[in-house]
Amino acid sequence: MKILKRVLIVLAALIVTTIIVFIAIYFTRFQTTATIQKITTYEDYNLYRMDIKYDYNIENIINYGITDNQSFVDAVTKEALPFLPVHIDVPDFGCSAFSVKDTNGDNLMGRNYDFKNDSSAMLVYSTPKDGYKSVAFAALDNISANSADSNLKSRLACLTAPFVCLDGMNEKGVSIAVLTLDSEPTKQDSGKPTIATTLAIRLVLDKAATTEEAVELLKKYDMMASSGRDYHFYITDSSGDGRVIEYKLDEGRELVATSVRTVTNFFEIYKDKVKANQHNDNYGHGKERYDAIEEILTKNDGKITTEIAWEALKAASQAPKEDDVTSNTQWSILYDNTDLSAEIVIRRDWDTVTYYDLSANEVN
Repeated sequence: MKILKRVLIVLAALIVTTIIVFIAIYFTRFQTTATIQKITTYEDYNLYRMDIKYDYNIENIINYGITDNQSFVDAVTKEALPFLPVHIDVPDFGCSAFSVKDTNGDNLMGRNYDFKNDSSAMLVYSTPKDGYKSVAFAALDNISANSADSNLKSRLACLTAPFVCLDGMNEKGVSIAVLTLDSEPTKQDSGKPTIATTLAIRLVLDKAATTEEAVELLKKYDMMASSGRDYHFYITDSSGDGRVIEYKLDEGRELVATSVRTVTNFFEIYKDKVKANQHNDNYGHGKERYDAIEEILTKNDGKITTEIAWEALKAASQAPKEDDVTSNTQWSILYDNTDLSAEIVIRRDWDTVTYYDLSANEVN
C-alpha cells in the first residue's frame, strides 16, 4: 500500500510538473494567438494580422538538421509548437517583384504573390530579442488555416507563420520576396548549415540591415529549395540596392547576386535565353510580366509615384489559369523601405487597399 501511495505521489508530481512546463511554454504562444484579427471582410479568403509574442530561436531550427522537406517542417513545428502535431504543406509560388524610387525619394518594392490555390493571408509582426522587428506575409492555405480565427486548431497552426512567410520588410528598410523558377531544386552540400526557402526570408528579416548584409548572410548557409521547386529571392533596402539572389545551374549551384530592377520567374543571369509567353526549359518563364513592368517603369522614369508603382503591379498581376501553378495573384504589396510602410491589396480587389505602418504596427 505504501509503495502504491509513493507511485501515485510521483505520478501526481510528474503531471503537475508537465502542466507547469506546458503552461510556461505556451503562455506567450496563447498571447500570440489572442492577437489574431481579421482585417478584411470577404466571404471566403481574407487578410489577417498577428503579433508574435513568443520568443523563437531560429538557430534551433537550423541546428535541427534540415535535409529535406519533412525535416524542415519538423524543425519548424518543434520550435513553434512543441509537443503538438500540426500539418504544414511547403508551398509552390510564382510572383513578380520590382524596386524603384518615387518622386519623394522613397525607395519602394512592389510585389505580387501568385499561386493557383486561393488563400487567406497573414500579416505577421515580429520583434525578436536579437533581431530587427519586421512585418511579413504568410499564405494561410499552406498551414491549413484560411479561417485563422475560427477555431483553436487554426489559431495554433498560425504560430508557425513566422517561418513560412513569402515576403516582408524589416525596420532597417530591407525587404525580401521569394519567386519560383522552373529548374531543378537547389540543394547545396558544401558542409555549411542548411536552410530552406522560407527560413531564408526569416533570417534576412531578423538579421540583415542592408541588401549587402543579406547577401553575405545567405552565403553562410547551404540552400535547400523546398517543395520540389526551385526559387530565387529579390532583396532591396532603403538605399535602393535591389538584387536578385540566384543559384547558378552548375554542379555546385553557386549563389550569385545580381543588381536588377525587376524580377519574375526566370533566371536574371540567363536572361538572354528567355523569351516571353513561354516556358524556357530550366531558365524559367514570366518574361511577358517582366516586360509589362519594365515598360511602365521606363515610360515614367524620373516621375514614379505610388500610383505608377501600382499600375506596374496591376500590369503583372494574373487571373487564375487552369493547371498553371504560378497564376492567380493572391496579394499585391507596395513596400516603402524608406518610411517603413506598406499598401496591401488582396486577390486583385484594387479598390480596397489596406495601409500598414511598421513603426507603429498599425493597420488602417
